Amino acid sequence: MSIQKQMEALAREAKDASRLMAKADGQSKDKALTVLAGLLESESGEIARENAKDIAAAEASGMDAAKLDRLRLTPKVLASMAKACLDVAAMPDPVGAIETMWQRPNGLMVGKMRIPLGVVCMIYESRPNVTVDSAILCLKAGNAVVLRGGSEAFHSNMVLASLLSRALEEAGLPGGAVRLVPTTDRAAVPALCKLDEYIDVMIPRGGEGLIRSVVEAATMPVLKHYKGVCHLFVDENADLEQAVAIADNGKCQRPGVCNALECLLVHEKAAPAFLPMIASALGGRGVEFRACPASLALLGPTARPASENDWGYEFLDYVLAVRVVKDMDAALTHIAAYGSNHTECILTADHGRAMRFLREADASMVGINCSTRFNDGGELGLGAEIGISTSKLHAYGPMGLKELTSLKFVAFGQGQVRA
Repeated sequence: MSIQKQMEALAREAKDASRLMAKADGQSKDKALTVLAGLLESESGEIARENAKDIAAAEASGMDAAKLDRLRLTPKVLASMAKACLDVAAMPDPVGAIETMWQRPNGLMVGKMRIPLGVVCMIYESRPNVTVDSAILCLKAGNAVVLRGGSEAFHSNMVLASLLSRALEEAGLPGGAVRLVPTTDRAAVPALCKLDEYIDVMIPRGGEGLIRSVVEAATMPVLKHYKGVCHLFVDENADLEQAVAIADNGKCQRPGVCNALECLLVHEKAAPAFLPMIASALGGRGVEFRACPASLALLGPTARPASENDWGYEFLDYVLAVRVVKDMDAALTHIAAYGSNHTECILTADHGRAMRFLREADASMVGINCSTRFNDGGELGLGAEIGISTSKLHAYGPMGLKELTSLKFVAFGQGQVRA
């Protein structure tokens, strides 16, 4: 069977299962997630054996340490995945909720009801925990999901997908509501991208190259973000000790993730006092600064002159671009030119300036006096997230349960006819 035919059969099966998932009751969906949490614990030995195959192959191929870290399913990662299952199971079921109602002059009651999207196709790289995190959200929201993980995590993803189907069946739901692409053939992705008859939305999660290739090929809507170029603007009256801690958290906690800090913008009045503090704290941790002329002399031996390419660049490493700006207008202009609509934060003691930044900075999350690292579904109270969207249609920001549903109009009448 050709790859095209194989993918079509898989997507058709998911489409059939999506009709059953759309009408599934919340108790059955929650049971499936609870069963899955137990399986992640009871089958941890099998998961570890399959994950070890992927780790061994990745090490033999020379995969770097950061990617190996994302690939490894440690007991801590498995425990986190199981907790996510229980957390999502405990959340209210969004499907069928009528969120707003109003009455027309003729007495007709009109409202909007939450409904599943249908079949969600996830294309993702490296991190096998995404297999569970994305699937449990899709299932709770009444969707079926097609999963296409990276070849480097193939064995890990296969065993996790089998546990997902097993949990669904134990709860009386269709195992076909989760389908993992059973091949590492790269032709599977463009084949899936043409199956808009069966797949309702595509969600790519990984590097910019992967995401752009899916966007270019897909004939169905795509929810995505290309990159996370996150800025922190330190205003003239910011608490500088606090600012050092927030910048350190944004850059150094996990530099290889999309909500890590990539560019520090500093008001010219704060720069003389603040930048030597940053040089000591972050430079001492091995951060290399790509500095504008005004900041270069203040940042010490780990700084070098920034090039134009450093602005708007996602380093995903211990590298931080630094620019001194005249005022908030200059900071907002820089963000508009080089930001990626992901995350922007301001540190300031002035409420009016904070609220202006909140209104004018265009990003899926804008923060005041906090780290960029909070743009995450779990940190924002959504439970597990399926990804972060910088598209304003249909979702903007971390995508949790509600973002995996849509709204349809419903009308309640007593015999009204249109005049």
